[in-house]
Amino acid sequence: LKRAIEEKRPEWVNRHSKLILQHDNAKPHTAEVVKRYLDGQDWEVLLHPPYSLDIAPSDYYLFRTMQSDLMGERFNSYESIQIWLDNWISSKDPQKTRQGIHKLPERWAKVVAADG
Repeated sequence: LKRAIEEKRPEWVNRHSKLILQHDNAKPHTAEVVKRYLDGQDWEVLLHPPYSLDIAPSDYYLFRTMQSDLMGERFNSYESIQIWLDNWISSKDPQKTRQGIHKLPERWAKVVAADG
């Protein structure tokens, strides 16, 4: 994965010192072989919290803006979706995205404090 990112998105390599991976708790992602593989990588792995509308990363910041930007879009091929998605991701301010990711623990703490 890291090599693919370096090849396809060399500009990201210069912005980040290490790869940060967040994946959900699907069984294929939590299998022992996957855990061992990830432990052997120089990656920061963010655990995905149990699903809750209050704390789900997919319902916060990045995907909300994607949902809004997708309104009215129509795609006629997989390639057109890929192009749109590549352009959309490239248009995001990396600093703002990083700030959004770093705010997640604060949001999670609020839910825990409220016995959520």
